[in-house]
Amino acid sequence: MTDTNPTGNPAPEESRRTSVTKRGGGAPASRGRTTIADGVVEKIAGLAARDVVGVHAMGSGLSRTFGAVRDRVPGGGGGKASVTRGVKAEVGEVQTALDLEIVVDYGVSIADVAGEVRENVIAAVERMTGLEVVEVNIAVSDVKLPDEEDEEPESRLQ
Repeated sequence: MTDTNPTGNPAPEESRRTSVTKRGGGAPASRGRTTIADGVVEKIAGLAARDVVGVHAMGSGLSRTFGAVRDRVPGGGGGKASVTRGVKAEVGEVQTALDLEIVVDYGVSIADVAGEVRENVIAAVERMTGLEVVEVNIAVSDVKLPDEEDEEPESRLQ
């Protein structure tokens, strides 16, 4: 039997083709789930916060002191700790919230620095992870005076 159209003529070749059913449903990018660890968001936020002019360091004095000691111990995990020091992230499926503790340089506007840190962190985290940043809480724990020495001693190794 031959397919015909309403005029009674045989139907063109393309109308007799069967439609192809797509398997898996949806775009390949939507098949599966992506999870992002808290530490990943903490690293991104820590680096973004350090990029702001006026941020001298991250974390409280005590955590920076312990971090300096940890950095000097072989295998102490100093690389990760120094990047995430002063940053705490809570990551959900589509949103994240961040708490940052910073030390600012003397003479800068703390409100301006905090605003720039917030903007930079939100932009970096949202761009790199696709997560919505619902809040960035910033605690200024210290002010670095021009004549103060850093608490982190210089390494004796060169």
